[in-house]
Amino acid sequence: MSVLVNVIVMLGMLVVVPAGLRLTELRELDRIRRLWPLFAVPGAVALWLPRGGPATALACCYALGTVLLALYAPRRAARGRDLGPAGIALVTPAVAATALVAERSGHELFGFDLGILALTVPHFHFAGFAAALIAGLVCRVSDGPAGRFAALSVPLGTLLVLAGYFIGDWAELVGAVVLTAGMWTVGLLTWRLGRATGRDRTTRYLLLASAAVLVATMLLALSWAVGEATGLPHPSLTWMAATHGLGNALGFALCSLLAWRRLRTRTPARTEALAGPRTLTEGRTA
Repeated sequence: MSVLVNVIVMLGMLVVVPAGLRLTELRELDRIRRLWPLFAVPGAVALWLPRGGPATALACCYALGTVLLALYAPRRAARGRDLGPAGIALVTPAVAATALVAERSGHELFGFDLGILALTVPHFHFAGFAAALIAGLVCRVSDGPAGRFAALSVPLGTLLVLAGYFIGDWAELVGAVVLTAGMWTVGLLTWRLGRATGRDRTTRYLLLASAAVLVATMLLALSWAVGEATGLPHPSLTWMAATHGLGNALGFALCSLLAWRRLRTRTPARTEALAGPRTLTEGRTA
């Protein structure tokens, strides 16, 4: 499982985060996006080294980059600008990096065993950063309560799952229910976006694939949380990494980011993704 998890984490570090930062189209993030490989490459190397000093030092390099990214959120709030789900996404890689530093050093942070810490790293790259960012993008082009529900429930569900780590399995189940509801709403809105007229075939397939994958991956996440809370049979962590984790990484996050990148290249006007009334793509969906 460790090899698969490492590959998924590398995808998050080296591809998903910088691609997501580009999609925000915020000039303030241009510098950190250009510098991101200086943080992400050492973090990726740390995944493959034995636990110890060198791996911890490289993980700390990645943590530094995530902290710089996270600090953008309070600076934005201090200027009186709404963070939104995409703004909240900027904080989540720092949670993943904290778990990475602890796991690479062999320290059971807050009493969590090293296996749980290792899985926390991909969780907050994808269920944290990618999911919140994409929820923010989707809700900006979707009128009505569904878009607002997705924008609220995805980051809220992610935070509740994090809180459940400390409170207990039942609290984590509540977070999983909220997150699943939000992600399925994102999937529904993404499906509608993919079915809208005027989309080229590749973009449409990427949007539809990401929406379809969410149905299965979030059902797996919900079944795992129910099983942990109730003791009912549920998938193992190895099986979850190979199905839920890989599906969310490739089927949802990567396909969604590629689709939104294609949508953006067809919209020449620069748009601020984290706040403001303007849309992010060519037109609004029904």
